[in-house]
Amino acid sequence: MRRLGELEAEIMDRLWSWGRPATVREIVDDLNRKRPVAYTTVMTVADILYNKGHLRREKERRAWVYQPTRSREAYTAALMHDALGVSPDRSTALARFVEQISPDEQEALRQALLAIDRAGEQ
Repeated sequence: MRRLGELEAEIMDRLWSWGRPATVREIVDDLNRKRPVAYTTVMTVADILYNKGHLRREKERRAWVYQPTRSREAYTAALMHDALGVSPDRSTALARFVEQISPDEQEALRQALLAIDRAGEQ
């Protein structure tokens, strides 16, 4: 999975943050608060995100309403999995990753692994 481009990421960030479906018009209006962007540009990028499988869409009156197909966390996990997959030595890559994260993140990782172990035991 490739990382999102700049505008793709901005669109996805808004949809993830809002936690609800939105039209291109809503996204454009919000983006225009920080920088000018054309409606047609956002419409094209939303269509690209839809074709890549990042967004689902539904017709509501005359407009498409978009929402993410997965959570921000699931997207991040997929990126991490893909990044790990390019290493011929996954164990070492994982060890180097853990060395770089904060103690709080290491504890969160421990807790996640414990939860997975407990779920597997049931």
